Amino acid sequence: MMMPDPSLRAVVLLSGGMDSATCLALARRDGCACHALSFDYGQRNRAELDAAVHVSRQLGAAEHRIVRIGLGDIGGSALTDPESVVPTAPGSGIPVTYVPARNTVFLSFALGLAEVLDADRIYAGMNAVDYSGYPDCRPAYLQAFQQLANLATRRGVEGRPIKIHTPLLLMTKAQIVRTGSELGVDFGSTVSCYQATPEGEGCGSCDACRLRKSGFAAAGIADPTRYR
Repeated sequence: MMMPDPSLRAVVLLSGGMDSATCLALARRDGCACHALSFDYGQRNRAELDAAVHVSRQLGAAEHRIVRIGLGDIGGSALTDPESVVPTAPGSGIPVTYVPARNTVFLSFALGLAEVLDADRIYAGMNAVDYSGYPDCRPAYLQAFQQLANLATRRGVEGRPIKIHTPLLLMTKAQIVRTGSELGVDFGSTVSCYQATPEGEGCGSCDACRLRKSGFAAAGIADPTRYR
């Protein structure tokens, strides 16, 4: 992995899961000085934040910030309500694990930090192939947010727009696994499970765990995830 260029700054959204870890590794491969940004938003799974701390260090982020926001105060998602049941079987439509407006809020914070840092890029690990069907992971949504970013920021108005990079958007989970493995991501320390234990062990049956398992199987790479 090349040494980062201090003048090529990027804000990288980092949840602690396998997708965002691979996204950070790709930003580092591109030579960016990466400013990782995670959120304590009231999620029931706090182990992912510990994983994000590890991943940011392992992949050489220039810094890592964890911002507290109260999406749990709004509710409306099984990921912020510990009393809600996380589905363990495939369903149809938008699942109850969708967190209303989460990616819009996250990208808005990333946009603000990018302006403060005078960063040229935001990297985000949204995926629209092997994913749970969330509306804020679709290409049309990201194109619309890019347009908003161009209109709503000083840099955009001055002709220096902040580019939103979503390198995983059209990848399969198997491609993500292979890419991350080639770039040295420690997948064993990432946490994807919607209801992981405090130690980061996955349930093995939620949608995130099923997608993760199938990705490693399709990639032909041993799954290092710790399942309870």
